Amino acid sequence: MAHTHPSLVFVGGGNMASAIVGGLLRQGRAASDIGVLEPWAEQRERLASQFPGLQLWAESQPAMASAQTVVWAVKPQVMQEAATACAPYVRHALQLSVAAGITTASLGAWLGTDRLVRAMPNTPALVGLGTTGLFATAGADDADRTTADGLLRSTGDVVWVQQEADLDAVTALSGSGPAYVFYFLEAMRDAGAAMGLAPDTALRLAVGTFVGAATLAQRSDDPPQVLRERVTSKGGTTYAALTTMDRLQVSAHFQQALEAARARAAELGREFGG
Repeated sequence: MAHTHPSLVFVGGGNMASAIVGGLLRQGRAASDIGVLEPWAEQRERLASQFPGLQLWAESQPAMASAQTVVWAVKPQVMQEAATACAPYVRHALQLSVAAGITTASLGAWLGTDRLVRAMPNTPALVGLGTTGLFATAGADDADRTTADGLLRSTGDVVWVQQEADLDAVTALSGSGPAYVFYFLEAMRDAGAAMGLAPDTALRLAVGTFVGAATLAQRSDDPPQVLRERVTSKGGTTYAALTTMDRLQVSAHFQQALEAARARAAELGREFGG
């Protein structure tokens, strides 16, 4: 089979790369136009099976030089090594990083370019319902921003921020956010089970409630406070639950938890910046 020259190259072929590739293929992009550098043979086999026609490589090579856009989807701790190995072939391209914590200054220094977009996606991208925060450096022009926007929009919604430091807040809110939802789902399941419901019944009720409430919030013009007040009759069941949460300072503690996530995101950037 003759190999074409892919215009889009992924460095790293894990979950997030798979989510973006899947989204692009559903939109009609040709698999042969996409190359993936993935050192792990098992993951390459998985990608080949899931997305027939992808170009798959075990190590950096000249074939990557046809890339117009490179998506960095490797773990932060191996980013410097990967960037250094790939730089000779890809530094001319638009660089789009989905690696948590790696700053554009670090990536730009390793690659020798300032044409960079940094993204903070989240795992619902795996089902096409992701929310991604994006930041572009001054070296990325409007066309680059449009390209990055289109790539990530294939997995869900996209929000641009003006300052790179804002991505730490995005990480705390939406990047880590799915785990908070799962945490509350666990708590609701366990509470339901403690009240006598079968755990799977309790979980189904909890998941359906989250999906329904989130969809209502998404479609409504009213802010969450108004939606909450509509469900809360003074002296009623919801009122009993919410006043207990207020007494326990759940909202304040939850906000402290998000601040801890934001601080850790900033710390990771310093840790892996090299």
